[in-house]
Amino acid sequence: MTSTDRASAERRRGVAETTRGRSVEVDGHQFTVHSMASASRSPEVPTYLMVHGIGASHRYYRRIQKSLAVTGHTHSLDLPGFGGTRTPGRPLAVEEYGGLLGRLLDQLQVPRAVLVGHSMGAQFVTELARQRPDAVSHLVLIGPVTDPRRATALHQAMGLTRDVVKETPSGNLIVFRDYLECGPRWFSTELAPMLEYRTDLALREVRSPTLVIRGASDPVSGSAWCAALAAAAPDGHLLEVAGHRHLVHHSAAVQVAARIEGHAQRHPPVAHPAP
Repeated sequence: MTSTDRASAERRRGVAETTRGRSVEVDGHQFTVHSMASASRSPEVPTYLMVHGIGASHRYYRRIQKSLAVTGHTHSLDLPGFGGTRTPGRPLAVEEYGGLLGRLLDQLQVPRAVLVGHSMGAQFVTELARQRPDAVSHLVLIGPVTDPRRATALHQAMGLTRDVVKETPSGNLIVFRDYLECGPRWFSTELAPMLEYRTDLALREVRSPTLVIRGASDPVSGSAWCAALAAAAPDGHLLEVAGHRHLVHHSAAVQVAARIEGHAQRHPPVAHPAP
């Protein structure tokens, strides 16, 4: 290994180990933002915003955030009521989350980001891309929900149960901890908006290049549903990762990060007219 290679490796390790969480208030709602700044010297470093799903937190994004932080700035969130943040006093609709995320980007002084959302988080980032196309360069939906043919609490519970029995132990440990921290009340409160939101219809209004990713063995986010989402987006693409399930961004983090980076590099963002 040359001295340049060693320096590069050290820089990569340094990025992977540098993270910080800070509380940010948006319209009276608490977010925790966990950030990693890239060591890349490129003048056009992308910024990635990672949004978790119902009951979860930033923790299951740790692996993929470390990979993405090598070439881009990254922000991974704990949404209001999740990951130990303050629980809102009323239910929040997906449309409200989209608006809050847009104002959060403004507070973070991020003019444009690659949005990455998992499960219900895919709904939140889709809504943000619909509301604020100027703030979104690319959209990535991982294990997106909710297929309208399976939009009941029973269907979702069955899918999650089937998923858990074959997920990696490390992934299950993170999710179980997060579910306990969230608690059943807030989880059930936000379940109704998740089941009602039509991700497929909202994607028709999204202009950003969209990548839909699913584990090929994911029982929560089915193959036909994900193909339909990719087809619904004006510039949609589908990736299925063999041998992985609903937590594919955790269990295949390096592979998924590489495909996200490739998506952002290969597909130019749509230009938006100046206001």
